[in-house]
Amino acid sequence: MSDAGTSGGETLGTAVFETALGFMGLAWSAAGLTRLCLAEWKRENVERRLMRMTGITPGTAAEPEWVASLIASIKAYARGEAVDFSGVPVDLAGIDDFRLAVYTAARKLGFGEAVTYGELASRAGHAGLARETGAALGANPVPLVVPCHRIHATGGKIGGFSAPGGSTAKEKMLALEGVHLGPPPSAQTAFAF
Repeated sequence: MSDAGTSGGETLGTAVFETALGFMGLAWSAAGLTRLCLAEWKRENVERRLMRMTGITPGTAAEPEWVASLIASIKAYARGEAVDFSGVPVDLAGIDDFRLAVYTAARKLGFGEAVTYGELASRAGHAGLARETGAALGANPVPLVVPCHRIHATGGKIGGFSAPGGSTAKEKMLALEGVHLGPPPSAQTAFAF
């Protein structure tokens, strides 16, 4: 994370773009990515969300080179390609230390790697705070780059997801990465007699 929490500034631009999963959007400041809106099927919905979050009409500013590269990477991810977003600069100005620790730990999870809320809390230096970790992830302003979809509940349960589509969207993103949660398939299959 580049200077997370210390170099925040106002939003300079936003962009909405189409992916294999639907339309996504993002916003940036001089310090890095400030918002990322996960997929919806209507461009207008993403534009409204970005406008509500930033006050800026989407697409009115020139995209810096790193933003164009990020958009290309998000499109590749949506096609099922393994993408590493750990080098994307993020601007998390105003985020408290606990959430920053959770987000930093989450960014270390690689493509296809999933852990429980409790495990992420431990990795963030806050063992025993699984519920609070879940709440921090629910407020994540840059999902996918801070891969909150890779954190799940104990027992193979999917857990919550505050993005459009809820847990179903989370499950689809995990499936793109080859991660399948839930009980293992029955060892006994149905036989046609």
